[in-house]
Amino acid sequence: MNWYDKASFYHIYPLGFCGCPEENDFTSEPQHNILKVIDAVPHIKKCGFNAVYFGPVFESSRHGYDTADYLTIDRRLGTNDDFKKVCGELHANGIKVIIDGVFNHVGREFWAFKDVRAHGFNSKYKDWFHIRDGGSPYGDPFFYEGWEGHYELVKLNLYNPDVKNYIKDCITKWKEMFAIDGLRLDVAYCLEENFLRELHGHCKWLAEDFWLMGETLHGDYNRWMSPDKLDSVTNYECYKGLYSSFNDLNMFEIAHSLNRQFGKEQWCLYRGKNLYSFVDNHDVSRIATMLKNREHLNPIYSLLFTMPGIPGVYYGSEYGAEGDKRNGDNTLRPVFELKEDNKLTKHISVLAKFRAESDVLASGSYNQLQLTNRQYAFMREYNGKRVVTALNVDDADFSFCLNLNGRFINIFTNEVVDLTKPLILNGCSSAVFAEE
Repeated sequence: MNWYDKASFYHIYPLGFCGCPEENDFTSEPQHNILKVIDAVPHIKKCGFNAVYFGPVFESSRHGYDTADYLTIDRRLGTNDDFKKVCGELHANGIKVIIDGVFNHVGREFWAFKDVRAHGFNSKYKDWFHIRDGGSPYGDPFFYEGWEGHYELVKLNLYNPDVKNYIKDCITKWKEMFAIDGLRLDVAYCLEENFLRELHGHCKWLAEDFWLMGETLHGDYNRWMSPDKLDSVTNYECYKGLYSSFNDLNMFEIAHSLNRQFGKEQWCLYRGKNLYSFVDNHDVSRIATMLKNREHLNPIYSLLFTMPGIPGVYYGSEYGAEGDKRNGDNTLRPVFELKEDNKLTKHISVLAKFRAESDVLASGSYNQLQLTNRQYAFMREYNGKRVVTALNVDDADFSFCLNLNGRFINIFTNEVVDLTKPLILNGCSSAVFAEE
């Protein structure tokens, strides 16, 4: 079992978390804002998170995904030494560090593309990109491919050995400088599969437990997640199923997805694999905004942390922060402020700490126990031990009939519960039981 099988991630979008300027002028002195993360380490640890996933940290023009320099921390965040201190503090507290690997595209200020802008087809870096005759929307005397029509994001030529070697060299340096424990690959669904294989080989050479997780949206995730490519991918199918099942009071939707992905039937797609699960992130509205009933916040996190997968919580959402995508990305990426723990924070803390200790949640099978539109119970099992999750999203109390022998402990109350008898759950609540 690898460390990431028992991980609970705290997801930070650094430029927003640290309150950085929207634009990089490429002339200012480093601002050392990234050191703010150190102040949050006690909170992250108290909440039970044992891994942090950082969004883009390297020099870029605006939002971090328009990279200008893969080897220098964005001056709006600070210096390489600053980030090294942050990673050191996290590691000293037993928290793994994952950073964003943005390899599909770069920004127009990326040093190699600036050379192409200056010398056109005479640039020795022209084959690093997809350059051809014509003109670009930015007035360049050549055409180039941008990511999904965004020409501020210049697509790299990942068939070029020089590009691949450059990226692998950068990852090696990140490992040496910051001792990172893995990468989240931006728009992994766009990355060439042979490139993923080469990346896998290089990263596992750096460290056998180096974690590779990719951003994927739709389709069969096995295309990108396999023993020779990625360890995990973003589970957007269940992301949608999570919030809409609660909003529509239709637990059949998320139950169908989990059965399809992890159930016992032969056709299940991802049994034995740990996809990256989440209820919000830097690209989508906060779950506290998405849910029609805020009383569903505790139950949805109970489901997130106990269903198959590796859970991630986006910074601030542990307090129930709101943010609507329709109001722009900046509303999703605010400055982080430490607050007093509330009911939700404490609830997530119990779940994260339990998950870090549970072999069942790391590797256990999935089996549906009881399902109605507004109630849902399932069991995870591993090496003869079981964890049972029960959710009641109705306003009224409900009596579950699980009929399970064994000695089970409610992880939130530490009470012993007899699951051979009817289990009554209050409205808009959840319970998680661990077999002793």
